[in-house]
Amino acid sequence: MKAMILAAGRGERLRPLTDHTPKPLVQVGKLRLIEYHLVNLKRAGFKDIVINIAWLGQKIMDTLGNGSRYGLHILYSNENNAALETGGGIFNALHLLGEQFLVVNGDVWTDYPFEKLLHKELTTLAHLVLVNNPEHNPAGDFFLQKDKLITQGTHALTYSGIGIYRADFFKDCQAQAFPLAPLIRQYITEDNISGEHYKGDWHDIGTLERLQSCIKKQAL
Repeated sequence: MKAMILAAGRGERLRPLTDHTPKPLVQVGKLRLIEYHLVNLKRAGFKDIVINIAWLGQKIMDTLGNGSRYGLHILYSNENNAALETGGGIFNALHLLGEQFLVVNGDVWTDYPFEKLLHKELTTLAHLVLVNNPEHNPAGDFFLQKDKLITQGTHALTYSGIGIYRADFFKDCQAQAFPLAPLIRQYITEDNISGEHYKGDWHDIGTLERLQSCIKKQAL
């Protein structure tokens, strides 16, 4: 299975840091943010990585190269400074990904064990990893009942930005910018999204404050 890291975002809330440094290359402790994903994916057994790029994308390519220094093979899906959002970015890279693939947001830090997903065979169109709600998203995103996402419940959880998708998830999409969440909600109503609740370490590096919090935790 291949893995895709979403890395095309502008990182507006991390400005001025991201005016000259793409968000995935922001330093978090000893490594750049995206390098934690690369190291953990390699450790889990993944070999082929697709990274979508837009804002300052050349810097990402120059830094990571073909992935050989990480023991990986990296291909790039270049959106040419016109980011296609989460859904559009994945759709644009489908020709590089195969029938089933892992997607990881490039702006999260986590110790999630990716090996759990490497050989997982989907019986749904997607399988999402949910986490406890952080302070910045107290209402959560989706409800989980056993191993299925449902439309209503008593306590929503937050989508971690980690999930497995089948190419058929995007069968009715077109080449344009579009978000992922509406599609997820549509397929939830069709009982076609499975999920799990991960209770380990996870940080959304969306603001300078959250970045500093994660850096401090790495230093402990």
